[in-house]
Amino acid sequence: MARFTLPRDLYHGKGSLEALKTLEGKKAIICVGGGSMKKFGFLDKAIAYLKEAGMEVETIEGIEPDPSVETVMKGAEAMLKFEPDWIVAMGGGSPIDAAKAMWIKYEYPDVTFEDMCKVFGLPKLRTKAHFCAIPSTSGTATEVTAFSIITDYDKGIKYPIADFEITPDVAIVDPDLAETMPKKLVAHTGMDAITHAIEAYVSTANCNYTDPLALHAIQMIQSDLVKSYNGDMDKRASMHDAQCLAGMAFSNALLGIVHSMAHKTGAIFADHGAHIIHGAANAMYLPKVIAFNAKDETAKKRYGVIADVMGLGGANDDEKVSLLIKYLRGMNDELNIPHCIKNYGADSYPVENGFVPEEVFLERLPEIAKNAIGDACTGSNPRQPSQEEMEKLLKCCYYDTEVDF
Repeated sequence: MARFTLPRDLYHGKGSLEALKTLEGKKAIICVGGGSMKKFGFLDKAIAYLKEAGMEVETIEGIEPDPSVETVMKGAEAMLKFEPDWIVAMGGGSPIDAAKAMWIKYEYPDVTFEDMCKVFGLPKLRTKAHFCAIPSTSGTATEVTAFSIITDYDKGIKYPIADFEITPDVAIVDPDLAETMPKKLVAHTGMDAITHAIEAYVSTANCNYTDPLALHAIQMIQSDLVKSYNGDMDKRASMHDAQCLAGMAFSNALLGIVHSMAHKTGAIFADHGAHIIHGAANAMYLPKVIAFNAKDETAKKRYGVIADVMGLGGANDDEKVSLLIKYLRGMNDELNIPHCIKNYGADSYPVENGFVPEEVFLERLPEIAKNAIGDACTGSNPRQPSQEEMEKLLKCCYYDTEVDF
């Protein structure tokens, strides 16, 4: 038996933020990030709509990118004090992910962060509050997923919380919010979205319910991402839908080791002055993982289907896999994303010498590989890597060398 879970209601299209007026409750708390929702007037609109619905409203502002365990605990304290029956999270993946984790702690104050990280092990939520998610970026799709990513900065590790209980009750996918994204964010979130769709399609948990969503999302992203990056706002709106479809697919089909590796390399080099931004990490690692996974015949056939849907050509599956890898690398070039960690600058742009020194990478490699294998996303990858294989794969992602094992 398999399960397919999505939000109870999904409002989409321009102006759909107004759906907040339909929520029923007494108190709502809005969780937002660094200020763009306030700057562009969306926070004020949300507050006004919720008040129109008859609710008292408070806010949790300033949730940082790659939210920390400490931020989650502090937000949960504010919720326990205010006692909302609606949690409304607006912005990029970070404030929505943080709010999901706050929700767990609000409903169960005694739960620890370690408890939260037990895969599909959460107790029943919605005893105190329901959850509404409103994305402003076109990539994470956390508004429709059973996942949240929280960073433990003491360990330098991003942990995925995975449970259908944290799938939002309501998602509002309003492209007006996505128009505010800076160009670099369009690139990174877009490559995150195509990684979601590709990993979901080849995942061992794929099914007839997730495959059409994944494939259609891939087609839309192929058509729309680069044009959205170059300022086409119609394509920007289309990408907002495409990333949501990809999220519907991966929330139910799960992901693979591209995400495992991205989770475990994102913050591990922070002591050298920067993070490897999640979407950029996915973009760099995806071609390497495709080459690794394609040694599995079932995965190779599925990558071949993706190449066919994209119209890439190829006389057999081996050729199709090569053309798919070539196409994705070309997308990285068009979006100004590096091909490997060695060339990843502190600002995320390609440079000759990146911010992660070779000796530091090699010193931390065994631990990164071990943590990546233990990540929640590894179990549904079509090919299970050994410690040695994961280390070799990560080296290919550092040096941009060919995957031949």
